[in-house]
Amino acid sequence: MKINGIHSVGGTNPYNRNQETRTSEWKSAREKQKDEVRISSEAQELLEAQGSPDAQRLQKLQELKQSVSTGTYHVEAGKIAEKLLPYLKS
Repeated sequence: MKINGIHSVGGTNPYNRNQETRTSEWKSAREKQKDEVRISSEAQELLEAQGSPDAQRLQKLQELKQSVSTGTYHVEAGKIAEKLLPYLKS
């Protein structure tokens, strides 16, 4: 007498088949979905009022370049020494 299991040769597991279908549906839905960011008008006004960090940095760089070129830039030796001290101790 021959007893076959519930899964015969060549048969497919219906759970795996459903899982594969769900996974492919989830991936296709995820690919269609796009991220979106909305900035309120109040936030945009605040950003404009503060100025961009790049613009502030560029302005500071220009001021430093001008003071170096005119010879009015002052280097504080004490601050430089404080920053170098930990490296010289080791």
